[in-house]
Amino acid sequence: MDFEQEFELEHLLFKQRRCRSCGVVKDLVTDFYRTRKGRATPSAYAYECKECTVDRVTKNRKRSDSHSWSYPDW
Repeated sequence: MDFEQEFELEHLLFKQRRCRSCGVVKDLVTDFYRTRKGRATPSAYAYECKECTVDRVTKNRKRSDSHSWSYPDW
């Protein structure tokens, strides 16, 4: 048996990842943001899926006290 025939590059690369927020297993390339440009390794992708990231950012930006902000009275 030849070692190269047993293992291919696809076996060594992760193609799916579990989101740390929702816990759903999703496709690594299409469902996760890349955090390091120029790299295609699995470590270059975030651990939170795109949907959870968008929900987190919009929830944190849309607070009721952000609309009532005004300049300080100097």
